[in-house]
Amino acid sequence: MRRYRTHKSSWLPGIGAALKKVRLFAFVLPLLFLMPAAAYPAQSKGSKPEGIHKIRHIIIIMQENRSFDSYFGTFPGADGLPRKDGAFTVCNPDPRTGKCMSPYHDRQDENAGANHGAAASVKDIDNGRMDGFVIVAEKEGRGCGPNVNPAICKPSAPPDVMGYDNGKDIPNYWAYAHNYTLCDHMFCSVASWSLPAHTYEISAWSAYCFKHNDPMGCVNDINPAVPPDMGAGVPLAVREREREKRGLSPKPQPPIYGWTDITYLLHKDHVSWAYYVFKSSNPDCDSGLGPCPYAERIARTPDWWNTLPYFDTVKGDRQLSDVEPIQNFYKAAKDGTLPAVSWIAPSSNVSEHPTALVSVGQSYVTGLINAVSKGPDWKDCAIFLVWDDWGGFYDHVRPPAVDINGYGLRVPAMVISPYAKTHYIDHQILSFDAYLKFVEDDFLGGARLNPRTDGRPDARPTVRENVSILGDLKNDFNFNQKPLPPLILPDHPKTDLIPPAPSKRTK
Repeated sequence: MRRYRTHKSSWLPGIGAALKKVRLFAFVLPLLFLMPAAAYPAQSKGSKPEGIHKIRHIIIIMQENRSFDSYFGTFPGADGLPRKDGAFTVCNPDPRTGKCMSPYHDRQDENAGANHGAAASVKDIDNGRMDGFVIVAEKEGRGCGPNVNPAICKPSAPPDVMGYDNGKDIPNYWAYAHNYTLCDHMFCSVASWSLPAHTYEISAWSAYCFKHNDPMGCVNDINPAVPPDMGAGVPLAVREREREKRGLSPKPQPPIYGWTDITYLLHKDHVSWAYYVFKSSNPDCDSGLGPCPYAERIARTPDWWNTLPYFDTVKGDRQLSDVEPIQNFYKAAKDGTLPAVSWIAPSSNVSEHPTALVSVGQSYVTGLINAVSKGPDWKDCAIFLVWDDWGGFYDHVRPPAVDINGYGLRVPAMVISPYAKTHYIDHQILSFDAYLKFVEDDFLGGARLNPRTDGRPDARPTVRENVSILGDLKNDFNFNQKPLPPLILPDHPKTDLIPPAPSKRTK
């Protein structure tokens, strides 16, 4: 039987209720001063924000498959390619020639890269000698396929993993690094490839889960279950063998990502977020379960870069609609309606993932940053630009070890904001976990993805945001400086990159 609240006409009960509220307030008010600071909101309405809370919009742009040395190895003042008397002092043995290949200026707009899975990272690093990159490229394959320019993939062509770009090749990226902050010790959170890198980006972990809504049943794994659309890049037989090995049906199924990600904490604290992706006009293609012609495949964000829809938390919190098409980002930037936290994942053809063109990726990223820079939210935003893994390209810095999963190899990263330090190079040791830490400190009162405190425990080996070696991105800001004006750059800058010859790419 449903009960209804009734309203009495007498005004006397109203006075009694008011007195009760006064007594309750008198009792509660002193207790408020005893509450820890973390219990308060990051900033109350109407108050003037201070420090990190001047940042009301965090935008994380993640591109694909470049090492720090491949983009910024010759950037002035950075920990780049080692040189003495103008000559490089590092090289990698080349089994094809029997010689040691030194870094070289590679002006090709199209690159092949090399194998960049977990096993390849171990071989590239070679116990800190950092000399396995050419060997892996020669013996374990490059980013080549039937639709790739044969000039960079034919067996007689040397691998391009020792190549690097300079400021004339990628002028906009170098301009951002000069005018804002360049991070020269940003490491991929995990010593593996794109899929776990993207799960780390939003959850600080990579795992394999056997059933839904059982986070403690997820086991640590730097090669998590792949989404169905991995069929575009992984032979069916390989996927079937992998699933059989785990005792699962060989038929591709949507993966289960049951551990806790940052959107769970954001949702609990009513902090808005969006994950912007490229969608195709073919729903079957987007699902990964239907036919996906070449042209549509490269025009969408593959699911191994778009992992949030597979997280139990996102579905449970009914936030699947917050994974939005990229067009919504441009509109929100123009209107000044960006959410508190935005992630942006590319399509294949603008990703810079070999063999996607470097120039196309740079133009796309410039367009994203210009959209924010020209909009109302520039005044209180922080844009973090980063690449997801090294793509097989050489880097000379040995990654630090924080736990059994990483760190992985070093990648380029920049901080772009009206409060970013100018002409600054951050030498702190960082990883993608630092982005989560920044979000948590800005919007969540310092709450962490910690199984002991987040209300949804899982079996992650480390609370990554709390490791002592991790730097703090707040150090890349001067919140007391006069806000910097936006740097508007041409979407299609002049570069010294050499475009590929017309190819015979087919659908």
